[in-house]
Amino acid sequence: MMAFKKIVKDKTFWKSVVLLGLAFALIYQFVSILFDYGGLDFNSFYDDKLAGDNWIRFSIGVLVSAFIYGFIISYGQFITKIKRDKRRELE
Repeated sequence: MMAFKKIVKDKTFWKSVVLLGLAFALIYQFVSILFDYGGLDFNSFYDDKLAGDNWIRFSIGVLVSAFIYGFIISYGQFITKIKRDKRRELE
């Protein structure tokens, strides 16, 4: 539990969460467009995902999933770094 508190208080952790989350969101949406529309068909993507009030639900979904992804991956990286540093101290 102490490692969790130590990690979430670190500003670099939150920067990592944001950067990884945004990178994930952009890459995921790009790949999604390729597979769902058979190419870079931004007009169909806009009509399906962003037209009307759909953009609100779409944006919230993308931001929440990006945050969750960024948090999980960043936490794993930071906890691994802490464990590696502890092992080095013991050597």
